[in-house]
Amino acid sequence: MTARVRHNDYGPVRPPALGGWEPSRTVTVVVPAYGDQEALDRTLAGLAAQTYPPRLLDVIVADDGSDPPLRLAPSAPARSRVVRVTSGWGRGAARQTGALAATGEVIHWLDADMILSREHIEAHMRWHHLIDYAVVIGDIRFVTSETFEPDEGTVQEYTAKVLESTDMLRDAGTSAYLVHTGATTSVSAALLRAAGGVNAGLNMAEDTELGYRLAQAGAVFIPDREARSWHVGESTVMRREKEVHRHNWSFLGDLVPELRWLRSHPRRQWLVPYVRVVVEATGYEDTRATVDSALAGTVPDVAVTVVGPWGKLTAERHSSLDDPLLDLRLIANLYAHEPRVTLAESAPPSAAPSPFLLTVPSGWTLGAETLAKLVRLADQDVTGLVCAALTETATGVVSARLERTAAYARARHFDGEPDDVVDELFGALWVGGGELGFTDVPEPLAGDPAKWRAVAAKRQEEIKVLEAEVAELRARLDEQPPPEPPRRNPLARLWGDR
Repeated sequence: MTARVRHNDYGPVRPPALGGWEPSRTVTVVVPAYGDQEALDRTLAGLAAQTYPPRLLDVIVADDGSDPPLRLAPSAPARSRVVRVTSGWGRGAARQTGALAATGEVIHWLDADMILSREHIEAHMRWHHLIDYAVVIGDIRFVTSETFEPDEGTVQEYTAKVLESTDMLRDAGTSAYLVHTGATTSVSAALLRAAGGVNAGLNMAEDTELGYRLAQAGAVFIPDREARSWHVGESTVMRREKEVHRHNWSFLGDLVPELRWLRSHPRRQWLVPYVRVVVEATGYEDTRATVDSALAGTVPDVAVTVVGPWGKLTAERHSSLDDPLLDLRLIANLYAHEPRVTLAESAPPSAAPSPFLLTVPSGWTLGAETLAKLVRLADQDVTGLVCAALTETATGVVSARLERTAAYARARHFDGEPDDVVDELFGALWVGGGELGFTDVPEPLAGDPAKWRAVAAKRQEEIKVLEAEVAELRARLDEQPPPEPPRRNPLARLWGDR
């Protein structure tokens, strides 16, 4: 049975001491490599000396077009092989090639120029025996030469700051994936498949992008300082940080919607939406009001799925005005060329890789700031579910639901009602829909008016808060006794009235 981890707080899970447990899970170590046979030989020799049982460990070297081709030295682990990258090139293609060839229950990524402690793989794998949605991040120290003491070396500055400020990621909220690195990271093969595998088209930042998708698949990220490794020389990021960021940020904005600072443009469209909105197709006017209002708010990177029996719409002759499926046909006409709207026969089981899924009943419209408020509520405590009560009928409460993709993905690892499991692991919240700007009046906002009405509404809220504070201060002032008259300074005659 896998352990239950709330948010990213893996602290209550106690892994066994190194050397004091009996492993049973298999692991494939995937080593993407391009040239530098000498460094590869050193890394493979370190894998051959691991304390993890050899019968449970195999190695795949993914040769990314080296010339001459890479080979296995006699010092490599017995169960090692080289696979050639034949589709594409670069780190993403090599990692994906190796992952597709892997047979282990766990895949352990490892750069080809690493020096490993003997317990490195064992330290990783003890977590995977306890948590099947774990992503374990090894400890990397950068040293100046191949001869060093075990405690020597420096940690990359960004990683060190993040680990220190988040209690080793236990308080990292939704951003734990930002320290995910392909240099020494392990993940279950099943979780990797659920996340969609490695993006084979990326040659840089493929580990960050994969880390984000693993987070949406429900991963908990665990850095382990006992999974020690060393890298001779500085990393590319350490040597050319500004250039690396300039390169990577040109495409990460499309792929990782949580990097909000990369999406500052007010009208750009992005590959992965921040929120996936689902609306069931009913009447033409009601459906249009809901969909248009979702697209018109201050959160610009939104996509909408309209669910309906679209397969019933055929090109056969039909009455233009008396068609029994007229409303459905009008909705299809309206959004035929809107790239942010998808027509689907059923609701998507998950919004992944988008971090949020909002389900709204047809006929209810969102105010300009409604979606932004919902997301802020969810992010205050990394809440897994926010329900907005819209109205009550004879059959129950009608609500809009904002689901956190990562929370529901993790809930699928456990038995029980998904909402209950999400509440246990991430928390759930009910709020009044009117407070967030939901209304059943079909008057969707659009364009710049949406922006300025939202700003006006926000300022009105701020004014109310300030007025309440002023009233409270006046009440306190009225309760105070009148001040005593000032006492004359006996030195005033000497110094004057100063």
